[in-house]
Amino acid sequence: MSYAHPEVLVDTEWVSKNPPSGNLKLVEVDYDPENGYRKGHISGASLIWWKRDINDPITRDIVDKKQFEELMSRNGITPETEVILYGDFNNWFAAFAFWVFKYYGHKNIKIMNGGRKKWELEKKPYTTDEPKISSTNYVAFPPDEGLRAYLFDVKRALDRKEIGLVDVRSAKEFTGEITAPPEYPMEHAQRGGHVPGAQNIPWATAVNDADGTFKTPDELKQNYAPKGITPDKEIICYCRIGERSSHSWFVLKYLLGYPQVRNYDGSWTEWGNMIGNPVEK
Repeated sequence: MSYAHPEVLVDTEWVSKNPPSGNLKLVEVDYDPENGYRKGHISGASLIWWKRDINDPITRDIVDKKQFEELMSRNGITPETEVILYGDFNNWFAAFAFWVFKYYGHKNIKIMNGGRKKWELEKKPYTTDEPKISSTNYVAFPPDEGLRAYLFDVKRALDRKEIGLVDVRSAKEFTGEITAPPEYPMEHAQRGGHVPGAQNIPWATAVNDADGTFKTPDELKQNYAPKGITPDKEIICYCRIGERSSHSWFVLKYLLGYPQVRNYDGSWTEWGNMIGNPVEK
């Protein structure tokens, strides 16, 4: 059995044999480009820095349509360009960029399965040379709000059996023992715990430990269905700031083909800091 949308994935071997060209762009998406892209990246890849490039510098939000168009134009991308994304942290941030690209209507976009982890395990080459990019005049579509959940959507989901909430954080974050992973000591919420009724299905259960590639369709189905996260429901994924949940959103929507999946990028840093929001531990 294949994935519902196998066209959204390419493997490392395909990338090594298909270097970027006029209508094919390779983009590395990093949380920490100084220890990623700057130290070495796949030849021809440009950089999208998650914090700087796809998040608004002032508001707690993703970039707006105009900012997205400017980012695409700087990266030499047109609406017809085939874009391959890969990144650090097992493609968390590449998946977040994929979600933003789809939010603004970019059609031909894929993720390199396994990201930097698999490329490095295979000892494939890196370069520190940055590509010369000719800018374009990108015009995006209006936002597809069907891909995004907001605070009021999650509040609406409480006690509604036809909506499944997936908390993709670690077990300790879900129970409230910790409010952020140890590697993010400054990014906490006021309260620990989870949204009432949410199922804890950590993002990492969807990938193979050895190389960060996605598990098989059958393995993925067994990951979600026994916990009531089934394709007949509207599914909302959340984590702490929306990047890990975008990874699970990608799995559910594109690899398993669930028809209604949204990413709640406000996630726990919004829910756990809002006065009056109910919390379970």
